[in-house]
Amino acid sequence: MQPKRKDFQGKLFTSSLQQILNDQHPLYKLAETIGWSEFDKTFGKLYDPGFGRPAKPTRLMVGLHYLKYTYNLSDEAVVEMWIENPYWQYFCGEQYFQHRFPIDPTSMTKWRNRIKDAGMEKLLEQTIIAGLKTGALRQHQLKRLVADTTVQEKAIAFPTDARLYHKMRLKLVKKAGQCGIELRQSYQRVAKRAFVMQHRFTHARQFKKAERQLRKLRTYLGRVTRDVERKISQGPQLHQEFSEMLEMAHRLLSQKRDSKNKLYSLHAPEVNCISKGKAHKKYEFGCKVGLVSAAKNAFIVGAVAFEGNPYDGHTLRGCLYQTMRLLGKKRLGDVYVDEGCKGHGCSDIADVHIVRRGWRRLPASIRRWYSRRSMIEPVIGHCKTDNGLDRNYLKGVEGDKVNAILSACGFNIRKLLRKILFWLFQSVRQLPLPAETILLARAA
Repeated sequence: MQPKRKDFQGKLFTSSLQQILNDQHPLYKLAETIGWSEFDKTFGKLYDPGFGRPAKPTRLMVGLHYLKYTYNLSDEAVVEMWIENPYWQYFCGEQYFQHRFPIDPTSMTKWRNRIKDAGMEKLLEQTIIAGLKTGALRQHQLKRLVADTTVQEKAIAFPTDARLYHKMRLKLVKKAGQCGIELRQSYQRVAKRAFVMQHRFTHARQFKKAERQLRKLRTYLGRVTRDVERKISQGPQLHQEFSEMLEMAHRLLSQKRDSKNKLYSLHAPEVNCISKGKAHKKYEFGCKVGLVSAAKNAFIVGAVAFEGNPYDGHTLRGCLYQTMRLLGKKRLGDVYVDEGCKGHGCSDIADVHIVRRGWRRLPASIRRWYSRRSMIEPVIGHCKTDNGLDRNYLKGVEGDKVNAILSACGFNIRKLLRKILFWLFQSVRQLPLPAETILLARAA
C-alpha cells in the first residue's frame, strides 16, 4: 500500500522539534534543502494503493539510508541511534520527538529490494541538486569530470579449496536431511578432521601432507554429490530443489588453478577475483565499481557497479551514461582518466583525455586539469573508509549496485554538511564584537 502520510496536527502539551532544536545545525539546514517530495513522486509508483498495510513514510526510509552511509553504520545501528538523536529524527521528517523504534531493521533490506539500483540513482541525483543549491557544487564545475575504477570487496571469507569443499559438502548433507533423503554416508567426522588437519599442515609448511588432506575433502564431496544425484533421480521435484546446489558442487569439483569463471563463495557466487597490482593486497574478491566526480571539488556525480571483471576502458561508457542521466545532459564535457581506459570508445558522448606520462611538459592551461586526475584517488579512499564501499554486505549483483550508489550518496552528504558548517563559521566571524570586548582590547 502507499506510504502513509504524517499527521501534523499539533499537540497541546508537547513541544515540536522545530521549537527545541538549533536551526543552525548542519543536519537541520540540510533537511530543509533536500527535495523530499521528489521521492514520493518517484517511488509512489512501486506501491499498490489498495493492497496491504500502509508502508512507512518515504522520507523516513530515504533519510535512514542517507544517515546509514554518511556515518558508515549497519541497519541495526542506524535505527538504534535514530531514537537517541533528535536531529536525525527531524532529518527523517518527524515533527515530535519519538521514543519508539521507527522500523524493524529488516525493513531497510525489504525497501532496498523494492527500490533497486534504478531508484537509488534518485537519491544520488538529489544530493547533486542539494550541492548546487548550497554552493558545494557549481554548475560550471560539471564541465570537467574525472573517472576511475576501484574494487568493492564482498563480505566473504578468503576462498580456499579446502573451505569450499567442506562447506559445499555440509550444505548438501543438510539439504538432504531436510528433504528426508538418507545418504549412504555423510562423512561428518572424517571430513571435519581432514579440514582441520589440512589447515594445520599448511601452517606448518608440510605441503605434501596438506595436499593429501585436500584430496580427501574433494573425494568426500564427490561421493556425497553422486549419492545425492542417485537418490533424487526418480523425483522431479527433488531434482529441481537440488539443481542449484549440484551445479555449484560440479563447478567446484571441475575447476582448477587456471580455470575461468571460478566459484569463490557459495552464498555469493557472483564474486570475482580481481587483481589490482597492490603490494599489500594482490587479489581482491568482489566486483568492479566506476566513480565519476567533478574535477574541481571532488563531488561524486556517478557510481556504477559492474558484474564480472570488465576491462577499465569498457566500464567508462556505463559510468558516463549514468552521469548524463543524473545531470540531465545529452553530452558531457572534458573527462580525465588514467591509462587503464585505453580503447574506451566514448568519444561520441564526451571529450575523454587520457593522462599519460610526460603530461608535465604540456602547456600550463592543460597541465592544470591533467594534474587534477589523481584527485579521485582520495575520493575512493574516503568512500571506502567512511562510507561503506570497502566491504559490501548486501546480497547479490543488485546489492553490489545499490551499495556503490549509496556509498556515493554518503560521501556527498558529508561534503554538504561540511559546507554548511563552513558557512556557520564564516557567519560567526563576521558578527560584530560586543562593546565591552572592544574597550578591553583598546585598554590592552
